[in-house]
Amino acid sequence: MLAYVVLLLAVLSRILPHAFHSTAWNFTAVGGGLLFFGSRMGAGGTARATAAKLVSAVAVLAATDYYLTVFIYQYPFHIAGYLVTWLWYAAVCLLGMGILRKPSVLRVAAGVLASATSFFLISNFVVWMGGSVISMYPHTLAGLAACYTAAIPFYRNDVVSTAITAGALFGLPALATKIVEAVHAAEPNRLA
Repeated sequence: MLAYVVLLLAVLSRILPHAFHSTAWNFTAVGGGLLFFGSRMGAGGTARATAAKLVSAVAVLAATDYYLTVFIYQYPFHIAGYLVTWLWYAAVCLLGMGILRKPSVLRVAAGVLASATSFFLISNFVVWMGGSVISMYPHTLAGLAACYTAAIPFYRNDVVSTAITAGALFGLPALATKIVEAVHAAEPNRLA
């Protein structure tokens, strides 16, 4: 249940900035939310249930892509323009499922860097190739370099927002566990 709440928060992190005309921060909880969702996908379920959870996560984010494209950005929606993004959503869930079932600081950091960097590399390569209606960059090495260079500020914000989201989602429960353990360990000493 908590994984679906986190998925809802990831969706809201994409929609609410537009509602409040506050998109300058470019903060999104999608990367961290997908890592967390993925880490909870296979817990205690069958392969069919895990696949259903994966499909539901991708479907919710695909619906968000549709909403933002058509109603917020007011562009025509082309499924082909989003297939790579939707595959990335699934891949990040699987990454979370693979490395974050037993989270550690190193595993969370690796997940954050892998998800943000893979999105940066893949999405900007698709932009360079002309994955949208209009090709924005020439199909040369200089055009590819220009595409990646223009996207660096978005990459920085994605790494930061994914780190904050994943850090909170994986770190706060670990911190709470440590506090409870410390309180329980101190109780016998207090009674003596």
